Amino acid sequence: MQKFFEHLLDWIYKKKCYFCKSSKEAVKMCSKCYEQMEFTAVKINRTVEGKPVYCAGIYSKNLQKLIRGLKYHKQKDLAFYLAKFMAEYFEKISLGKEFEVVPVPIYPKREKQRKYNHMNITGEEFCRITKNTLNTELIKRIKDTRPQYKLKRQERIENLKNAFKVDKQHYNGTPVLLIDDICTTGSTFEEMVKELEKNGITDIICFAAATPFEE
Repeated sequence: MQKFFEHLLDWIYKKKCYFCKSSKEAVKMCSKCYEQMEFTAVKINRTVEGKPVYCAGIYSKNLQKLIRGLKYHKQKDLAFYLAKFMAEYFEKISLGKEFEVVPVPIYPKREKQRKYNHMNITGEEFCRITKNTLNTELIKRIKDTRPQYKLKRQERIENLKNAFKVDKQHYNGTPVLLIDDICTTGSTFEEMVKELEKNGITDIICFAAATPFEE
């Protein structure tokens, strides 16, 4: 019943594209704006702690606006489009195995302020599309770190030191796919990989929606 009223309201008050403001398709991101997002080459973008890192697109234009809208401006409907973009790239990698998808966690206080973790809801959509399993309990952020974008490489490493804790009872034994919105230096993935490996979890791949540059 709730979905019915949501669709009815969408029809009465047509949704406008968050990007071009068109109401022609009555969606949060129209097909034209979605198709303007460009994928990076299908290859390993970099490695951290010996683990491959893939990045789906360049952090600019519509992809940048999508991530910022989802992360900072409560545009939760955009999670579907970010997940779809990631899933389309991920299918091209052809890894041929199932994963437990682990979104980068945020500190509980920050999640309470935002009222959601944007990567958790992106992970839900991503798993629905790719038929993988979401795992938001395996690793938690236990340190309230400073925003990474303001920091240089060494400052990022220090900022994230001892920021994560693994609860191995929530590990189901399948390969882990760590997902995040942006990979700049790779320091967040690096710290999470270290913590997972301390707990004997070594089959890990890292995957970001965007990178500021393509290697």
